Amino acid sequence: MKENFINTDAYIHSFPDNVQILLEQIRITIKETAPDAVESISYGMPAYKLNNKPLVYFAGYENHIGFYATPTGHAEFAEELSQYKQGKGSVQFPIDKPIPLKLIGRIVAFRVNENLAKSR
Repeated sequence: MKENFINTDAYIHSFPDNVQILLEQIRITIKETAPDAVESISYGMPAYKLNNKPLVYFAGYENHIGFYATPTGHAEFAEELSQYKQGKGSVQFPIDKPIPLKLIGRIVAFRVNENLAKSR
C-alpha cells in the first residue's frame, strides 16, 4: 500500500495515468450500482459502506487492481472469477487486460442486496 490518503480522489491520483483511468472506472461502477454507499478510505484503500457495514473495497498495485467484496461476494461469483488470481475475499484484475466492469457491477449489486437483507 501507499501512504495515508484523505480521500479517494487523492488515492486515485497517486497512480500513473493508465491506472487512474481503471481505478476511476471501478469507482464509477460502484457508485452507479450502490448510490447510497458511503465512500471513504479504509485499510489504506477506497472503501464503500452501506448501512454502516462494509460493502466493497478496491486498491491499485503495480500490475493489478485488487477488488475486495468479502468472501461472500467472491464465493457467489466463483466461476466467473476463476480466471483471475484470488485470495480469501479478494481478486486481482491485471492492469494490462480489460477490467470486467459488468461483473464488478453484478458483484456490488449482490453485496448491496446482502447488506440490505442483514440490516432488516
